[in-house]
Amino acid sequence: MKKFLVALGSVLVLLAGYTVYTIVRPFTLHTELEIDASPAQVWKVLTDRQTYPEWNPFIISSTGDLKVGDKITNVLRDTKGGETKFTPTLLAVVPDQELRWIGKVPPGALFDGEHSFRLTALPGGRTRLVQEEKFTGAAIPFTRSMLTNTIKPQFDAMNRAIATRATAS
Repeated sequence: MKKFLVALGSVLVLLAGYTVYTIVRPFTLHTELEIDASPAQVWKVLTDRQTYPEWNPFIISSTGDLKVGDKITNVLRDTKGGETKFTPTLLAVVPDQELRWIGKVPPGALFDGEHSFRLTALPGGRTRLVQEEKFTGAAIPFTRSMLTNTIKPQFDAMNRAIATRATAS
C-alpha cells in the first residue's frame, strides 16, 4: 500500500508540475488578415451574431449579451464538420478594437482557451484583424495537433468570411 501511495503521490506531483508548465507556456493559435474596410465595419460584422449562420464557417451560432463578465453560448464547427457548444465568459468588449472571452473545461486547468479578436486601424481606412487563442491546461500537449489541423484553418476561414462581408457592406 505504501508503494502505491508513493507512486500515486509522484504521479500527482508530476501532473501538477506539468499543468503549471502548460499555464506558464500556453499553446497559441494565431491568424491575421488585412481587410479593406474600417474597424467599425469589421466590428459590425463581428458583433452581428444573429447572421453568423448565414456566413460564418467557424462560429455557426453565438447568443447572449456582449457585456464583460457575462457568458455567451457559442457553437463551433471544425474542419471535419464536428460541432462543439460552449459557454465562455466575456473578458473584453471594446467597440472597433477587441472582443475576447475565456472558455474552460471543468474543473479548470485541464483545457482552457482565451480567444480574442483584435482590430487595428491601418492607413487608408483598412483594418488588421487578429484572431488568436491561447490554450492552457494539462490536456493541451495531447490536443495540439488536433487544434492546429481542425481549428486553426477555421480561424482563417472565418477571417476571410469577415473580410468578404465587411467589404460588401
